[in-house]
Amino acid sequence: MLVLAPNAADTLHPEQNPLRITRIMSRPVQARISLAALRHNYLVARKHVAGVGKPARAWAVVKADAYGHGLLRTASVLADVADGFALLDLEAAVALRDAGFRQPILLLEGFFDADDLTACAEYSLIPTVHRLEQLQMIRAAALPLRLPIYLKLNTGMNRLGFTPAQLPAVKQELAVSSAIGMVTLMSHFAEADGGRGIAWQMERFAQMSAGWNCPVSLANSAAILRHPQTAHDWVRPGIMLYGGSPFADEDAANFDLLPVMTLHSRILAVQEIAAGERVGYGGLFEAERPTRVGIVACGYADGYPRHAPSGTPILVAGERTETVGRVSMDMLACDLTDLPQAQVGSPVVLWGEGLPADEVAAAAGTVSYELFCALARRVPVIEV
Repeated sequence: MLVLAPNAADTLHPEQNPLRITRIMSRPVQARISLAALRHNYLVARKHVAGVGKPARAWAVVKADAYGHGLLRTASVLADVADGFALLDLEAAVALRDAGFRQPILLLEGFFDADDLTACAEYSLIPTVHRLEQLQMIRAAALPLRLPIYLKLNTGMNRLGFTPAQLPAVKQELAVSSAIGMVTLMSHFAEADGGRGIAWQMERFAQMSAGWNCPVSLANSAAILRHPQTAHDWVRPGIMLYGGSPFADEDAANFDLLPVMTLHSRILAVQEIAAGERVGYGGLFEAERPTRVGIVACGYADGYPRHAPSGTPILVAGERTETVGRVSMDMLACDLTDLPQAQVGSPVVLWGEGLPADEVAAAAGTVSYELFCALARRVPVIEV
């Protein structure tokens, strides 16, 4: 099958490529994005918090190019259902506005200097504020409107946010500033996916937010699924939108989440090796029996984790088997000994439909977030 390689023509100077002809590639590795699954997963998030008090609205977290799934693609799929979009980069937020999206847009890390505030006002962006200096910059900016903010409270994550000791100064700054519009209180759970849970942070948040009459946003994907009582006014589903589980001990399918990205390729060669022979750089895999080795057109330059060890699950011709040897830049190897039907050209799923990304990630000692975000630009993306 012939596939158009994305952005290939951009590697040539216009004088060298006056017709902007896109290079043709026949290499079979592709990422297939299920638009229906993406939309389904957002609605699952909404469903989980729908019956808890007043219905919470849900930010679709689209940071890091929508976890590698494509910012504009993801936003377009969710355009008629998403209550708002949450991301990090000011440039990406402006791109959403320029593309016509009118939902609220939240900047999860806020702004980095005073110059960003003009764009926040012009493009109706809501910055997260986590340092007193940011409040002072807003007051000094002379903006044409009162800027709504998310005020981040540090309840134990210890990355960003105000501590209890800093809150008196925050309240004083808000009292003298006429530049701040609606304030929403937010925090972030550190262990909503673990045994410690969320009760300790909820207790701290209750103490810190006492006396504030503001909307609240707390719940990430893990809290939405296991602790829906934390929903409040706004929730922030992230990995669950893309079909990944936030839990190491529970599959995404148990929550009715569907895989959105399927990375697939084909077998490009088959080697027959004897017992005692080795495979790949460093000879990390040694065959214990006569072995059929399939070579897959996918490697770490495509986004597959180089540190994935022998034994990482892979799907060949619809059947599960395992990788063998070290992952190369453009290829990896798998065991076809017990799959006589697998031949050159047989389809391969690296992760996605039929093979959860969470399972592949666990074998590689990482999380599905990293797999999705690491998808290389050279891999063509097909929408289905």
